[in-house]
Amino acid sequence: MNNKLYTQFVGSCSLVLFAFLGYVVRFYPGWIQPFDQFITNGIRSLYPTWTPFFLWITKFANPSTMVILFLALLFVLLYGKRYAEAAWFSLGIIGIAGIFNPLIKLLFMRERPTLEHLVTEHSYSFPSGHSTGSMVLYGTLIFLIALFIQNRYLKLGLQIILGSCILLIGISRVYLGVHFPSDIIGGFSLGLGWLLLSYPYYQKQRFIWRFKNKQL
Repeated sequence: MNNKLYTQFVGSCSLVLFAFLGYVVRFYPGWIQPFDQFITNGIRSLYPTWTPFFLWITKFANPSTMVILFLALLFVLLYGKRYAEAAWFSLGIIGIAGIFNPLIKLLFMRERPTLEHLVTEHSYSFPSGHSTGSMVLYGTLIFLIALFIQNRYLKLGLQIILGSCILLIGISRVYLGVHFPSDIIGGFSLGLGWLLLSYPYYQKQRFIWRFKNKQL
């Protein structure tokens, strides 16, 4: 119960942060400009040395990559009769990253930075779709990886790699000039809020399905 309350508390805080950032971005964008400028200057100071790396890492959250990984992982889960996991995973990718994030961009209508764009983007800026998508996809894997790997050190190592991938994808979007840092934080907080608030319900559904299967 304590773990559930802690998870839901952190998830709620993530969504509050997202709502706060959205409010500021929509009505008082000048408030957050110094923060965005400071972080952007630090990341862009790596230009152009790190361009090949960030062009590569950002592809791990491109829509085409997300679709391929989603379908592949969904097949693995369904093949292994992990129906609760498949449902939770699908709701996050399709519902949050695929539908909700693009729609909510229309509410905030934030234009992208005026920096040189190293990749082509056409939608609005807040929240970052790459950040939301990577948090939902790779964040779900961080939770589910324990189902497939029992070795403690290997599991921890893979979770660290996945967490680092999420962070680097966010940084890449600022480096490539298509997002403000607050867009990235907004996308991360939206995705993390979904994961942490829905995780206890996924666990409950998983228990129910496993119990029914044992009875059968």
